[in-house]
Amino acid sequence: MKTARNIISRAHPLWNAYILHRLSGLGLALFLPVHFWVLAMAVTAPAQLDGFLHLTETPVVKLAEVGLVFLLAVHMFGGLRLMALEWLPWSPSQKTMAALATALSFFVAALFFLKAI
Repeated sequence: MKTARNIISRAHPLWNAYILHRLSGLGLALFLPVHFWVLAMAVTAPAQLDGFLHLTETPVVKLAEVGLVFLLAVHMFGGLRLMALEWLPWSPSQKTMAALATALSFFVAALFFLKAI
C-alpha cells in the first residue's frame, strides 16, 4: 500500500539518480551477452565477424554506441557518488553530486560522439 511517505521520497531528486543508476546497470547487463557473442565470433566464425563489423559502421550503430558509452558513464559516476555517500560524511550537496555525475556522463558521451562522427 502506498503511503504519503513513499510518494514524498520518490519525488526527491535523488530518487531520479537512483533510478538512472539502476537502469544504466540493467542496460549494461543486457548488452554484455551480445558483447560476448560478438567476441566469440572472432574465434568461431571470423567471416561472420567481418560482416558484423561492417554493420557497425552504420550511423544507427554509432548512435547506439554513444548510448552505451552514456550508460557506462552514468553507471560509473553514479557508483562513485554512491561510494562517496557511504564512505564520506553526509552533506546536503548530494543533489549537486548527482547532477554532476549526470553532467559528466553527458560530457563523456558527447566526446565519444564527436570522435565517432
